[in-house]
Amino acid sequence: MNRKLAARCLAELGNLTRLDIYRLLVRAGPPGLNITDIQTRLDVPASTLAFHLRGLVGAGLVTQEKSGRTVICRAKYGRLDGVIEFLREHCCEGFQGDLPAAAMRRAS
Repeated sequence: MNRKLAARCLAELGNLTRLDIYRLLVRAGPPGLNITDIQTRLDVPASTLAFHLRGLVGAGLVTQEKSGRTVICRAKYGRLDGVIEFLREHCCEGFQGDLPAAAMRRAS
């Protein structure tokens, strides 16, 4: 996972409503929830929910599947696992051999 994608995922989850939606979908498990259930459980207006879901889907944290007239939303566990792995990538390695921050910015 690259820095930009990790930052986008974290930014999406940094909003309380989107965090609540994601946690609700994690709680629902693999079957997911339809949009009406999410709206009812979180008491979020439809337009607000659509806005927040669009952000989560765009970041790859949630998938949506149309089943007839119903849209089922599911958490994508692998994406969040990737973000966590990115954050822990260099855990406990120390800093020897690192370039100063200014040199690293020029190199990327």
